[in-house]
Amino acid sequence: MTTTGGARERVERALTRIEAESERLNAFITVAPEAARAAADVADAAAGEGRWLGLLHGMTMAVKDCIDTAGLRTTGGSTFFANRVPNEDAAVVARLRRAGAVLVGKATLQELCFGIRSVNPISGQCHNPWDTKRVPGGSSGGSGVALAADMAQGALGSDTGGSVRLPASFCGVSGLRPTVGRVPNHGAAELSPLFDTIGPMARSVADVARILAVIAGPDRRDPVSVDRPLENFLPRLDDGVQGLRIGVPRNFYFDNVPDDIADCVMAALAVLEAQGARLVDVEVPGAADTYEAAARIVFADACAHHAERLEHRPEDFGADVHARLINGLTYSAVEYAGALRAREAWHRSLADVFEQVDILAAPTTPADPPPIDDDRALLEATRDASRNTYAGGLGAIPGLSVPCGFSAAGLPVGLQLEGAWWREALLLQAGQAYQSVTDWHLARPPGLA
Repeated sequence: MTTTGGARERVERALTRIEAESERLNAFITVAPEAARAAADVADAAAGEGRWLGLLHGMTMAVKDCIDTAGLRTTGGSTFFANRVPNEDAAVVARLRRAGAVLVGKATLQELCFGIRSVNPISGQCHNPWDTKRVPGGSSGGSGVALAADMAQGALGSDTGGSVRLPASFCGVSGLRPTVGRVPNHGAAELSPLFDTIGPMARSVADVARILAVIAGPDRRDPVSVDRPLENFLPRLDDGVQGLRIGVPRNFYFDNVPDDIADCVMAALAVLEAQGARLVDVEVPGAADTYEAAARIVFADACAHHAERLEHRPEDFGADVHARLINGLTYSAVEYAGALRAREAWHRSLADVFEQVDILAAPTTPADPPPIDDDRALLEATRDASRNTYAGGLGAIPGLSVPCGFSAAGLPVGLQLEGAWWREALLLQAGQAYQSVTDWHLARPPGLA
């Protein structure tokens, strides 16, 4: 974690950057300058007395605006919740505060967490800092942009079908989707409980690991939360990848991936191989069928959650989100059951794969971020961009995206590392090994104020 200056100094730098880039990038829905300054002063006073507040002492954080923050507006990017101010922190936010983190504001997102464009009727369009005419990924786009533009040192996003990993890839930062149940969803907007998970984001894997160590753990208020202790993995973060079996899929994950993106990913795997990992060609049966099954579950669950609003206030949804969301109304109960059976088969397939390899590696997304004004951005382009991340979502497995180079268009490329259930520590160890000898995660977009 960056430690230059005290917490107050870091907060002032973050607030200055947020203000300077607010119009161009639009990464935040709500900024909390006075609360951030007050929390930073508490952290600096504690440091002056020789006290340590925790793993995130003085770390500036952006929180996706679908995660509750007591006394600070939480909108979900939706007119339904435009003026909603929670009385209670989400479980993860309370844990951030206890660990000494300083919240600078609520990051923008795709309306109701449903898409990769990161546009909503509350704050408008969020822009990719590497090319402001392109989407930043979603739905946690503001979280990725805030990190890439140095508006915060860490961030929280949420990931159903790629909403942490896609903006991490498109914005050139690191992001982890934990195993479903590892991090409590209490106080976060629901989309599909079988898929939803809050995930940590930062420039470096080391900071992602610290945030995970803080927010992981069960919470009885979340029915999906699992009482699975997270081992004390931080002391082993630098243990390297000697002997690690990294699977390179022969099917699906690299299909139709442009050479410039595939070359970045394979070069990254060569770096890990040079550090002692073993690359293993592997077949992943059933991968091509994952998107359709995942979409049926997610879309139907989202329609069930928003059923009353869809029936009585359809005009209050953004037009693009409404058009995409109502696809879930077309699925029958039989089709939903079939998708659940496909999910079970996919879990068995993944279990077999993870007996052969420790990690499955692939491009996080098989294409550059689409243009904001692309009419396909919320339908075909979303499907194209998220096919690899939806597969992990259907599997409920952990996945880490780390930057691994730039495409021919000069845009960040993400390497996705996925592991078996509850193996977040292994993914973070591999990501740390990669970043210990590369500096893609330190690259800054051109033109920042």
